[in-house]
Amino acid sequence: MAAGRWRRPPVHPAVRALAMVVAFVGTVLFGAVLARLTLEPSAASAALVHSNVRPGHSISAYLDGTSTIEAVRQLGGNVLMGVPFGVLLPVLLPPARGLLRVAVVTVALMTLVELTQGALVTGRVFDIDDVILNTAGALLGYLFVGLRLGRAVHPRRRHWWHR
Repeated sequence: MAAGRWRRPPVHPAVRALAMVVAFVGTVLFGAVLARLTLEPSAASAALVHSNVRPGHSISAYLDGTSTIEAVRQLGGNVLMGVPFGVLLPVLLPPARGLLRVAVVTVALMTLVELTQGALVTGRVFDIDDVILNTAGALLGYLFVGLRLGRAVHPRRRHWWHR
């Protein structure tokens, strides 16, 4: 141990395994909720929705053109939808730990969800602002919970050159 540096003892393997199982179950449940929210057809709104590839366009439309409750519901819901990524990714995929890595994985996955939604689901379209808001939520989840949880379950190992 380096002088003046305190290191936590490693997490017991049973605790690590339990955390991984809980994170996996949480991911499956989150995937089911995500699919229900994003991939359910909405025939009634098919004529009302339009694709958006201009960052900020939908966000400003919600802020300027709808009630406060609707704006909070839409924008806040998209932010909240991203939070589980920031919490679960560092536990399930230790190499994905880190602010930039969480952002990249979230952008990739949410872009895939948005493309699928726009191509295959009636009344749903691709919206880049959803990807941006989901990624912001993932980063918040990572900063507030995922960072500590990932470090607790998967502590950094000391390499031979640090010994």
